[in-house]
Amino acid sequence: MNRLAVRLALAALAVALVAIGTITAGVLVIGAYVFQQLMAESGETKAAVESMWQGSVVTVVAVTAAVAALLSVGLGGFLAWRLSRPLARLGGAARRVADGDYAARVAHEGPRELASVADSFNQMAEALEQQEQERAEMVANFAHELRTPLTNLRGYLEAMRDGVMAPSPEVFESLREEVDRLERLSRSLDSLTGDAPLAAEELDLAAAIRTAVELARPGFERAGVRVRVELPPGGRLRARAVPDHLSQVLANLLQNAQRYTPAGRTVTITAGAEPDSVLVSISNGGAEIPAADLPHVFERFYRVDKSRDRARGGAGIGLAIVKQLVEQAGGRVGAESGQGGSRFWFSLPAL
Repeated sequence: MNRLAVRLALAALAVALVAIGTITAGVLVIGAYVFQQLMAESGETKAAVESMWQGSVVTVVAVTAAVAALLSVGLGGFLAWRLSRPLARLGGAARRVADGDYAARVAHEGPRELASVADSFNQMAEALEQQEQERAEMVANFAHELRTPLTNLRGYLEAMRDGVMAPSPEVFESLREEVDRLERLSRSLDSLTGDAPLAAEELDLAAAIRTAVELARPGFERAGVRVRVELPPGGRLRARAVPDHLSQVLANLLQNAQRYTPAGRTVTITAGAEPDSVLVSISNGGAEIPAADLPHVFERFYRVDKSRDRARGGAGIGLAIVKQLVEQAGGRVGAESGQGGSRFWFSLPAL
């Protein structure tokens, strides 16, 4: 950019010199002839006319041309600096974006045209930063969704290996369901560019809860946490949802309850019909969530205990996925907490 400033200054000087040369030539050639004619008509001698011309007009023109050249150099240098500085910053910011720093921004400065270019660059960088954030969140979401069935598979396989659970057709059926779920999740990666939402189906919410609890039970047993399920006497709760989404919601809430419930305590899952919805609650006997943190627990990447790492405290997206999937189905989510533990709930529209 320093070379650009020098070139701009030299260009301004060249323009000024051309203008000064043209004016000087006109004055010294044409002006001299006109001056001599006028003085001759007034009766002045040729020697006197030349002396007057050299002592007045030529001197003034020479001084004026020198001053104009100096001013043009100064003005050209200032304009070159004013133009090259924002361009240099824009170039530096562009290199930072190319290196992956999408937070790079340039100041709104310089002439109006350059300021407009800076605004356009900032809009582009902001769009790239948002796209990168969405890409990272998407990868994290899918990693989390893939982790849940893998955890269930590991739990069943380790339980059978350790002799805690005997192989049976029911166990192999559960394992097959988790493998099918992994296949559906992997296929959904190929359809990310599509805009057609997954179709909701009529289903038995009570049966989905029982299946989710059975899949999560090995993890609860290893953690020393008891599980109690309370469903309506009829045993059926009709709702409309995307089966895979509902399975993910229940798995995330149960995993969250297992993570934050101390050994020896009980996690209670209840479900019941409301006037226009079906309500599911998962209560744990863990520590109370501070009132300041409670409104933020469903936010992406938010963790109540900042000292926990991802291995012990999760990545902070499980509950955010729950909120997203439930609201896509037309439902609502919420959380309550007190000294006796915490309660997470979600509702789905009733049929």
